[in-house]
Amino acid sequence: MDTDSVPAGPPAARETGCFVGCAIVLLLLLGLLAWGAWALDEFEKGLDGAGQLEQSGALGDRRDPLGPGATARYEDGLKVTVGPPRREPDGAYGLTVTYENGADEEVPFGGACETLEVRAGEPSDDAVGHDLTWLNREECDSALARPLGVDETRGVPVRVEPSGWGTPVTVEVGWPYGTSRDTAYFLLGPG
Repeated sequence: MDTDSVPAGPPAARETGCFVGCAIVLLLLLGLLAWGAWALDEFEKGLDGAGQLEQSGALGDRRDPLGPGATARYEDGLKVTVGPPRREPDGAYGLTVTYENGADEEVPFGGACETLEVRAGEPSDDAVGHDLTWLNREECDSALARPLGVDETRGVPVRVEPSGWGTPVTVEVGWPYGTSRDTAYFLLGPG
């Protein structure tokens, strides 16, 4: 019997098989593309370090600080939010710096002296002509003395008293010496 004369099957079955095969190949290609994009993103994070700021609006650096209530987001999942300042009955201002650890490891602080600075003036100022009294620095040091565990959130209350009405305040969130995490700057408007 001649094999060239045997029909290969109904045309509809051949078309369905071709369609299914093409769909499978397309899904595999899309999966490979998605995996490749993820791998490239992870490779890029590995090159510049997990401590890089990853912002969609203001950059959070000296030239483009974040505002009150904004959140600094790091590539490894750590988030730092500086709440808006609120006037207290004694004339001082209070705010809360909230650390949220979504990273895969604990985050060291080393105390407020190393990792948190609150000062009068803009981030690029040298605080010339401005003065600010930090009323609870010891409390902040205590709150930042131990590392922040994985999936842990910690709020650090800050109380300051600017020397005059209308003085801008900069909150600088830094990291202990030897870590590669970017410093985030927040500019809180005049009081």
